[in-house]
Amino acid sequence: MLHSVFAAAIRKHFAGFAASALALAVSAQAFAGTVTTDGADLVIKTKGGLEVGTTDKEFSFKINGRLQADADSFDGFYTQNGERADETYFRRARLEISGVAFTDWGYTFYRNFTNDSSNWNELAIHYNGWKPVQVSIGRIKPTFGLEEAVSSKWITAIERSAIYDLAPWLNDHEDGEGIRVRTTVGMFHGEVGGYRQSGNEDEDGQNNTSFIARGVVAPIVESNQVLHFGLNYATREVEAGWEEEIESRLSVRGTTEDSVNGNRAVFGGANLDGTDQAWGLEAAYMIGPFSIQGEYLARNADGDAAANGNSNDLEASGYNVQLAYTLTGESRSYKLDGGKFDKIKPENKQIGAWEVFYRYDNITVDETAFLPESADETVVAGLTIDNAEASAKTHTIGVNWYANEAVKISANYLKTSVDDLANGNGDDDGDAISLRAQYVF
Repeated sequence: MLHSVFAAAIRKHFAGFAASALALAVSAQAFAGTVTTDGADLVIKTKGGLEVGTTDKEFSFKINGRLQADADSFDGFYTQNGERADETYFRRARLEISGVAFTDWGYTFYRNFTNDSSNWNELAIHYNGWKPVQVSIGRIKPTFGLEEAVSSKWITAIERSAIYDLAPWLNDHEDGEGIRVRTTVGMFHGEVGGYRQSGNEDEDGQNNTSFIARGVVAPIVESNQVLHFGLNYATREVEAGWEEEIESRLSVRGTTEDSVNGNRAVFGGANLDGTDQAWGLEAAYMIGPFSIQGEYLARNADGDAAANGNSNDLEASGYNVQLAYTLTGESRSYKLDGGKFDKIKPENKQIGAWEVFYRYDNITVDETAFLPESADETVVAGLTIDNAEASAKTHTIGVNWYANEAVKISANYLKTSVDDLANGNGDDDGDAISLRAQYVF
């Protein structure tokens, strides 16, 4: 029955799409007008993608996407031999399809065409009939943390904070499916979901599940002032012998795009057996063109004493602080539904909006069973299994030019240093310059 319902919805969507295309060919005025059909009238919107919907809002169909072209230049710890390397690549080339069917049902599909995988990144069906509660099922991106809640189109720095490298399973969605419940009421936003952990199976082939929850309270939400607090929690069970390593590219994607000389170092790890959990705190305040935000993440996973040869668990923590200021006076937009910041809309269409920022990241991986390793896979001198600890500090300064609501140009400079870790050349610090040209539709 569900299949027939959605089949009917799809037929109706494409029928409406064909009718609107014919109307557009007949008259250019259709871009801003209404097309009359034998059913409900259709409204066509072309700003920010292509959207076709019925006036009764029972059905809609939207196509949009993003293109992000990046260039990185990096040296020191960011490379295996310490010499400068550079990479150019498409970070994202994403096509997104979403819509509404029979008023209460919705869907979201998107695919990043820069991936080698043939899989769609997100495939989800949403039920909105129990407002203000939404229930989603399918391949869904979990949300843990403020920066992860913000779209990659509108994050301030080119790459998100290194703290998320401490527990990458928290925001993974491409290898598993799940169900999520979310709501926004008054000053509160919350969501909780259960997600299948691909590859994390018991001897009978039954997958373990991760449970991830995020709650936000925003006592002030105005166009030029926002006060935001958030709490995150996640837990999963891990089968005995599950091997986990914590790696970080320290906010420079080019280190993994460069297979010849890029360095994405191992900060530590362990064989796990039991509970793996993480906590997160987030806070932000914006007033006019100025904003400050910060996050804290802590992870603790039970070690497999038999496999590790010791009782060490996997422990890691990190935090970041970010300051941003819009030189042209605009405020960052904010959406309580999702508990996240959004785009900056330029007030002056000729010069656009200009934003400058500084972010500090600090991560530590404590006393893990696996020693930190240098790029040539030799253990750093002086470390033992009982006191192995690796940490990193990264300073990022940058500028963003929002030329208009579709085009954004970004430039970042990063300075990083590490402790109890080095590349194959013995470097424990490094520099990087990252550039991005973005177009969204």
